[in-house]
Amino acid sequence: MVNIDDFVKRLEIILDYYTLNASSFADKIGVQRSSMSHLLSGRNKPSLDFVMKIMEVFPDVDLYWILNGKGTFPKSEETIISKVEEILDIEKYSVPIPSNENIVSSDLFSEVNDLKNESSETTKSYEPKNSNFSPDESEIEKIVFFYKNGTFKVYNP
Repeated sequence: MVNIDDFVKRLEIILDYYTLNASSFADKIGVQRSSMSHLLSGRNKPSLDFVMKIMEVFPDVDLYWILNGKGTFPKSEETIISKVEEILDIEKYSVPIPSNENIVSSDLFSEVNDLKNESSETTKSYEPKNSNFSPDESEIEKIVFFYKNGTFKVYNP
């Protein structure tokens, strides 16, 4: 459960960080000024819609931080990387394999190996799906492969 007094304190930290007053903050996230006032006074509790609007407009705000004070504000790249590593660790150890299931070990990772071989070869002849995308190798920060089974791999060139 969210402690309202602590939530209001964290909300005030956000206002100070972005140098906004309550009414301009309300306008920016698209809520009524009176609802912002009621929230800051402790009269009302924050709705899920209110929190989601904050997350949409201010991407530096961490969901867990605004709700219960865990995490950091503003988000740092280390925080994002550590959360990705936590997810990878959880996926690695939390999926039990039934003992009665027959697993063919020769084909288990053939798709992944093919993708690794393709990613190691650098070719410049490709067409992006998005016409607004202008590829520039100096701008690539990371590459993420998403697999159909819900897992993903992050590569930092």
